Amino acid sequence: MAENKNNLQENTQKSSRNKLGGAHTTIIGGRAGKKLVKLVSQHPEIKKVIPSVISVKGAAGGSLTGKVLRADVRGNLRLLLSEGRSFQEIRLVTTVGTAEEGDRIMNELNEILRAAL
Repeated sequence: MAENKNNLQENTQKSSRNKLGGAHTTIIGGRAGKKLVKLVSQHPEIKKVIPSVISVKGAAGGSLTGKVLRADVRGNLRLLLSEGRSFQEIRLVTTVGTAEEGDRIMNELNEILRAAL
């Protein structure tokens, strides 16, 4: 238990830049998109942030929005960023091990995003 607490403290102290990984490091939305990702990555139970490919959808126009989607069986999450016609899915690797704990983190992160947007 003490080891987990120490790991969480070390994880919190890591900069969001150290948490960013994967082959694609570009985040849609410019500064605002990077600010949302940084905000999400500061959660103490987020271990790694992995951006994926930027895609295009049919509807035109719109501002930057973000939403954390449901957890997988290991508690890892997905952050969906959307701006205008572009959208990007960002994987959020967590320190938890179950879908129930992942759902708790998802709700916390969605509250943070609602306050920021």
